[in-house]
Amino acid sequence: MDIAFSKMHGLGNDFMVIDRVTQQVSFTPEQIRAWADRHTGIGFDQLLTIDVPTDPDNDFRYGIYNADGSTAEHCGNGARCVARLINELGLSPKKVLRFETANGSFQTSLLEASNVEVDMGPPRLDAAAVPFDPAFAAANNDHSFRLESPCGSHELVPVSMGNPHGVIFVEEITEAAVAEIGAQLTSHPFFPEQANIGFCQVVDDAFIRVRVFERGVGETQACGTGACAAAVAGRLTRGLGERIKVSLPGGKVRIAWPGENSAVTMIGPTALVYKGTVST
Repeated sequence: MDIAFSKMHGLGNDFMVIDRVTQQVSFTPEQIRAWADRHTGIGFDQLLTIDVPTDPDNDFRYGIYNADGSTAEHCGNGARCVARLINELGLSPKKVLRFETANGSFQTSLLEASNVEVDMGPPRLDAAAVPFDPAFAAANNDHSFRLESPCGSHELVPVSMGNPHGVIFVEEITEAAVAEIGAQLTSHPFFPEQANIGFCQVVDDAFIRVRVFERGVGETQACGTGACAAAVAGRLTRGLGERIKVSLPGGKVRIAWPGENSAVTMIGPTALVYKGTVST
């Protein structure tokens, strides 16, 4: 069986995207791992699917699978790419779309020059929603905790953007031991479902630099939910403003968060690299 797919990226965070509205497709974690291999497969950070929604109030359902075959609840860069691809494939004429995910719903707006705005919804900070277990860390204040690990002691801010994040603030982003610390903290007992670990350097109250170690993937060129989580954590603990430019290794996104109980919005670019088929 041949499966049609599109290869896309948002700031270098790259995806294999499968339209399951017009074709019947199933796959296994083993197939995902094979396709994700950058030497012998297609190569990607996540596999994304576009599906028919189960709730008629949504336009599409959105599936996310990490390179190791595990599932993820949300992906901001992927959301932008999927919104653009739906337009490219003619699956919907609408510029504004509502998506159903495993952990809620969100809205996208197609803008000019291949940019897409995503309404990520309000961040969640409580232990049950992120989730995190405060029994495995020392609380520093209302928002940050100190975790002990084989690679040292680290203060982080847990945030859910539909998926779990822990944000660490650093003085110089280029010197952060992202691979070493990220690998230790992503599976720390503090995060019972594991977490993406973000490293954030505050340049000023409207500009931050971020690198993210994604669970099930490793460090990526960009992470949309990670950029949002860092902006939220910076607003809560570092005095950042309402509108923040976030620089990631793959490029920049713009984040806005008015504050408590408000939705986070993100604007960033998308790129369609090529279309192809893969045999199962």
